[in-house]
Amino acid sequence: MADNEEFHDALDDGDFDFDPSLRNVIEQESLKWIFVGGKGGVGKTSTSCALATLMSRVRKNVLLISTDPAHNISDAFDQKFSKIPTKVNNFDNLFAMEIDPNVGIEELPEEMMDEGGMKKMMQDFAQTLPGVDEAVSFSEVMKLINDAEYSCVIFDTAPTGHTLRLLNFPGTFEKGLGKMLGMFEGGGTLGPIMDMAKNMLNLPLDTDMIKNKLGDILPTVRKMKSEFEDPNLTTFVCVCIAEFLSLYETERLVQELAKINIDSRNIVVNRLVPLEGAAKCSTCKAQTGLQRKYLEQIEDLYCDFHITKIPLFDSEVRGIGRIHTLADKLCSNVEKTN
Repeated sequence: MADNEEFHDALDDGDFDFDPSLRNVIEQESLKWIFVGGKGGVGKTSTSCALATLMSRVRKNVLLISTDPAHNISDAFDQKFSKIPTKVNNFDNLFAMEIDPNVGIEELPEEMMDEGGMKKMMQDFAQTLPGVDEAVSFSEVMKLINDAEYSCVIFDTAPTGHTLRLLNFPGTFEKGLGKMLGMFEGGGTLGPIMDMAKNMLNLPLDTDMIKNKLGDILPTVRKMKSEFEDPNLTTFVCVCIAEFLSLYETERLVQELAKINIDSRNIVVNRLVPLEGAAKCSTCKAQTGLQRKYLEQIEDLYCDFHITKIPLFDSEVRGIGRIHTLADKLCSNVEKTN
């Protein structure tokens, strides 16, 4: 307990204005998908975990998903998570899971695609056409999430490039899958190609079963694309620090999100060193001056965004107590309503 008290005392507001401003996300009851991302090492995971705890106070059931292969949410909550949603300790309605959207079908849990040897058959089919492996894996995970009917899903994403690929995936795959299914029909070329691959590689492929499975996937992918592009259902929270490379990456991210029609209107600026706390340290004082310079640029560039400023903590955000402390910095006075 003393450790948490020291953690609270360390959050000296100093010379920066740390008024929280993620309230617009918390209070938008229609939001279903919330992505949290930015450059590596800027505090995406701690922000995701803190936001998930806030949403759990006002929503019926919340799922936090790590799509970053580093999978730091287990470290943040000090609890091991897997590819299946698991209830977070000390919460009644917050669940977490860790997935890698780039892995293949073989990495899917046994709970998925176990009917009639379909999982093995789709693995074999994936050898014949590039991209099928990831596509089926992604759609099965999203189907699992949708079937569970979570009221809000928060993604702790990988660094920017991987995240943009994930968000753009439903649209890209929808086009490719539509063409692929067309190649099955009316004497199309895909059937003969599969037959040839089946004979050459000795693969037990059932063309009709695979075609039906791909047809079942298409509605899920179309639904994801439609919902991700709806600002009433989806938003992206950008996380950065007040440094040049992070600011550059944030601008790139915001522009790319706009191109693929993903709403983004919140920026969290982490690790701001209060001037008051840096008075006795020349290095800290210089850092504060640099941060102020880049923070002014952030405020100029994103004058129509909600910008939340978070102070530099004297220790890492790890464990339920500290995650709750960060949550209150992101948005204060959020009372549990369910």
